[in-house]
Amino acid sequence: MPAAQESQSPGLDVRDCSSAASNAAATKITAPHYLGHRERLRARFLEAGAPALADYELLELVLFRALPRRDLKPLTKTLLATFGSFAEVICAPKERLREIKGMGEAAITDLKIIEAAATRFVRGQVKRRTVLSSWSQVLDYCRSVMAFAAIEQFRVLFLDKRNHLIADEQHQVGTIDHTPVYPRELVKRALELSATAMILVHNHPSGDPTPSRADVQMTQAIIEVARPLGIAVHDHIIVGKDGHASLKALKLI
Repeated sequence: MPAAQESQSPGLDVRDCSSAASNAAATKITAPHYLGHRERLRARFLEAGAPALADYELLELVLFRALPRRDLKPLTKTLLATFGSFAEVICAPKERLREIKGMGEAAITDLKIIEAAATRFVRGQVKRRTVLSSWSQVLDYCRSVMAFAAIEQFRVLFLDKRNHLIADEQHQVGTIDHTPVYPRELVKRALELSATAMILVHNHPSGDPTPSRADVQMTQAIIEVARPLGIAVHDHIIVGKDGHASLKALKLI
């Protein structure tokens, strides 16, 4: 009698099954560890909110879409070490961000979208209120727009007789430590807008918002030109990474 033979399904090789099982096991073992990390991080953000995340983790969330196939923790920690804080990373110039290995145009664009959204949000808070009754929102807006800029900028908030914001305009951009300002041009623009008051704002890229003698003299020159035309200068705010200064609060105007 012929020896019994093992029954096999037609066309199915046991070696194929073994190979497939080995490949599946290898795939499971070598799956990128960061895939599970991303899901856990998203879940933690949705359940507990931003306060539950460190700065580098929040940056990871921002960059997940632009950089889908890599571990982002080393990159986000490098960004924070280079620029100093979450806000400074978001506001960093595109040219500086390009110097960081791993930061492509898609990732830089996503950071700039976050910056633009934050600025628009706080500007909307200011526009909906009487400016002088929402001073904290004014300061938040000025800091978000200018505090982390690498060069000096000079902005003017033009107000109507009820102290509502008419226009917010950048009037000059200077160097790392100087911005030329022309009082007659500012007052001319105020008249064009029918503004009755102005709040002057500029930044100190050094981070220290302490007013210089030139800051005080420039402010006084603007006041002298504006006052005879019925235009008040409510304040001159200086912002920097380390905080802000008000010339009015310091009794310098």
